[in-house]
Amino acid sequence: MIESIRSALVREREDPAYARKLEGGRRRRAAEQTQYAEDFTGAVERFLGFARLHAELAARLAKAIAAHAVPVGSGTVARTQRIPIERRAEAATIAWLRHATTGYDNMQIPRVKGMRREVRRLLADRSRQLLSRYRRGESIAPETCILQRALSAGRERRDVPLYRAPS
Repeated sequence: MIESIRSALVREREDPAYARKLEGGRRRRAAEQTQYAEDFTGAVERFLGFARLHAELAARLAKAIAAHAVPVGSGTVARTQRIPIERRAEAATIAWLRHATTGYDNMQIPRVKGMRREVRRLLADRSRQLLSRYRRGESIAPETCILQRALSAGRERRDVPLYRAPS
C-alpha cells in the first residue's frame, strides 16, 4: 500500500506537467508578493502623511519600512491578514521607528508584567510626535533629521541609538 503510493508520487513528480504546475505557482506567488509590496509601501506612505516638503523622505522611508516588513517569513505585523493593511502599515512604521531611531534594542527593561508594553507605548508616542513634525511641514535641517540618519545608517547599524528615549 505505502509502496504503491510512493511510486505514484514519484511518477507524478517526473511528469513535465507537474514541473509546469510548480513553476506556475512560483510565478503567481512572486507576482502576488510584488503587488503586496507595492500596496504595503503605499499604505505606509499614506500613514506617514508627510507634508509636500518632505514627500521624498516619506517615499524613501516607506520603501525602507516595506523592505523590512514585507518579505515572506519576516515575522512582522505586515504579514498578518487579521488586520486591515492600514493598521499593518501603522504598526510596521512604529516598530521600524522604535528599532531604527531609539535605543530600544539595547534597553534593559525589567521583567515586570506590563513593563515592556509600557516602554513600547512610550516609544510609540515619541515616534508619533516625531512624525507630526514632518506632517506639519516643519523645516528640519538634514544634518539633524533623525529619519534621514536612520535611513542612511541602515538596519545593520541599529545598535547605535540615534536619540535617547525619554527617561
